[in-house]
Amino acid sequence: MLTKRIIPCLDIKNGRCVKGVQFENIRDAGDPVELAKWYAQQGADELVFLDITATNEERKTFAELVRDIARHIDIPFTVGGGIGAVADVEVLLMAGADKVSINSAAIRNPHLVAELAKRFGSQCVTVAVDTKHTEATGWKVFARAGTVETPHATVDWCRQVADLGAGEILLTSMNNDGTKAGFALDITGAVSEAVSVPVVASGGAGTMQHFADVFHQAKADAALAASLFHFRELEVPELKAFLKQEGVDVRI
Repeated sequence: MLTKRIIPCLDIKNGRCVKGVQFENIRDAGDPVELAKWYAQQGADELVFLDITATNEERKTFAELVRDIARHIDIPFTVGGGIGAVADVEVLLMAGADKVSINSAAIRNPHLVAELAKRFGSQCVTVAVDTKHTEATGWKVFARAGTVETPHATVDWCRQVADLGAGEILLTSMNNDGTKAGFALDITGAVSEAVSVPVVASGGAGTMQHFADVFHQAKADAALAASLFHFRELEVPELKAFLKQEGVDVRI
């Protein structure tokens, strides 16, 4: 059985690490290079870098910042934001990324997922899925940093991109994001059951028990958090020690 992964997330805006609540009320969380170095030293299993305004500002991800972070860490590094073509991925992999995360570009052109998987291998391709639940429509996929609702039902979309060659799904519940009320166990569990690729749960982590719940109950393969780690409310070593006690197989 593969060990469960703990993944800090660096949401980047204007070269700084930021964090909001339900994709709004963004506040500064520090220097991304220093945070990345800290997480690698702390024993994080991977790191995710998301340039959260690249798509809406119609520009490319900051390749130089990616390069600077990659120079300082020795753990797998996923980069997303503003990726729309094979050439964008080549730039980021050359800059030191191990994987790329695509979101809005996959919604615009699902076959990009297959193209990237064929060119770089599925292990390099993460599809990020921002999802929101409403009473009227259930769980739907949102594009452009959570600002545009799509017609895609979340589970169906995750199954589709996995079939196209995505090596991993990064599933973020917009309802739970930044609330620290716990992960969205229902949709995470539904996606985990529907696809054969790893699912990274994101949005809502507030306690160590929340991580145990998303691993045990929703069968997530990894759990991602941001502000909880950035503001030192919880540190990776103590979280992993707790999870080990709870019967979750983690790398210590």
